[in-house]
Amino acid sequence: MLDEPFASLDIELREQLARELRSILKQDGITTIMVTHNQLEAFAMADIIGVMGDGKLRQWDTAFNLYHEPKTSYVANFIGEGVFIKGEVINGIEVKTDIGNIKGHTPHNLEKGKKVRVLIRPDDILHDDDSKVTAYVRGKAFRGAEFLYTLETQNGLYLQSLVPSHHDHPMNEPIGIKTEIDHLVIFTDKEV
Repeated sequence: MLDEPFASLDIELREQLARELRSILKQDGITTIMVTHNQLEAFAMADIIGVMGDGKLRQWDTAFNLYHEPKTSYVANFIGEGVFIKGEVINGIEVKTDIGNIKGHTPHNLEKGKKVRVLIRPDDILHDDDSKVTAYVRGKAFRGAEFLYTLETQNGLYLQSLVPSHHDHPMNEPIGIKTEIDHLVIFTDKEV
């Protein structure tokens, strides 16, 4: 049982020790339960992750599935970053939104016309200098290799985008964007 084992370490040492500890535990076949509030740490260490909320186990899954296929809007909101935008079901694999129609790989069996919320992750919105679709930079956070931009579309919709840090755009300037959404993550109002 590990309870916040890397909490007081600097980032570089934390990542190094996490890699080494995971390697030792896997090599020796040791089952371990680790408690952490650091999502990246959990992603790096665990084969399976349990997301807790309000004293309940909300989802028990791989890091990939928690991020790309959250079962509830609680888990979607808790894991990673992103925004929810309004949508309307066109068919079993496509939703109409203010940023265009989004197709997904997983049918959701929702009837045509159903109002939904679509999760848009920062890695779903790509910076593209050649795109005719633009959004204004309303916020930016430098993260070393990338910026996390908060963008506002022409119709007032706010999105986030991860952009390589050599694309240092000034605040309130438009940048070209395009969507590249591989995982259609949608929720009805009943799915909390």
